[in-house]
Amino acid sequence: MKLIFAGTPEFAAGYLEALIASDHEIVAVISQPDKPGKRGKTLIPSAVKVVAKSAGLDILQPDKLRLDDLNGIECDLMIVVAYGQILKQDVLDFPIGGCINVHASLLPRWRGAAPVQRAILAGDTYTGVTLIQMDAGLDTGDMLAKAEVPIDTHDSAGDVFEKLGSAGHHLLIETINNLASDQIVSETQNDEEAVYASKINKQEALVNWQAGAETVDRTVRAFNPDPIAYTWLGEKRVRIHEGEIQPDTQGRAGMILDVTKKGILVGCGDSAYRIKRIQLPLGKGSVLSGADVLNGWADVLCTGNLFTLEPSPAE
Repeated sequence: MKLIFAGTPEFAAGYLEALIASDHEIVAVISQPDKPGKRGKTLIPSAVKVVAKSAGLDILQPDKLRLDDLNGIECDLMIVVAYGQILKQDVLDFPIGGCINVHASLLPRWRGAAPVQRAILAGDTYTGVTLIQMDAGLDTGDMLAKAEVPIDTHDSAGDVFEKLGSAGHHLLIETINNLASDQIVSETQNDEEAVYASKINKQEALVNWQAGAETVDRTVRAFNPDPIAYTWLGEKRVRIHEGEIQPDTQGRAGMILDVTKKGILVGCGDSAYRIKRIQLPLGKGSVLSGADVLNGWADVLCTGNLFTLEPSPAE
């Protein structure tokens, strides 16, 4: 089949690679415009654009995808994976077979922009990939195929995205093949079971040490690799990349109880949490292990210091 692929981040790039390796023809790739990097004004291409360029595919990057952008392209299907724009109905109707969306949840649970992060924050023990025939609603189209994956207690959002890629790449190719041979029976979603995964607000990544250690752990895992959970140590914004619950330890919420090679033990509302990888806005800004802290930053991250919800001036 002749395919248009629309996607932007790393998660979508994996699906594009799977399609490139398949027997189907990709006639065009659509991705978001290049964006300025975190440092300087150099424009950074999306992960999808990098893959498409390497494969010699035609790339479109409109600010807002319109029907006119597709003039002259012949395609059977458009595959949409985390593209980042809501498509108008005339665009959805352009391919002969319409548009197929790869959504990172088991619909109708977690419709919306941040299904993986919301699943982790809610304590879900499993999630999955759903392929849907796109309509004008927000992830409301008829379901074509599903694949379930577990969310283990140590999984970050990045880990879950990797699992979804492993499960979903083969599922997508199989579904396209079945559509080509008219072997798909679609299933209507039950709107009464719908749960919405609203867009992530970076303020949500602020760790609330007054909450239970499980809530702290979910926050750290849900926001890794982006935007990364954070807390305040005096006037320093500290980022927490990884940790683990310490159920048999207690102490004042937010207080550093101990620093060892294993990490930084911090009190929570009900028990404690050990930070295993932490990043200070000092020096090179490297991500530090407990051993790294002891070797160079023990004067900053020391027993008795307090992590807070807001910056506080040094005394």
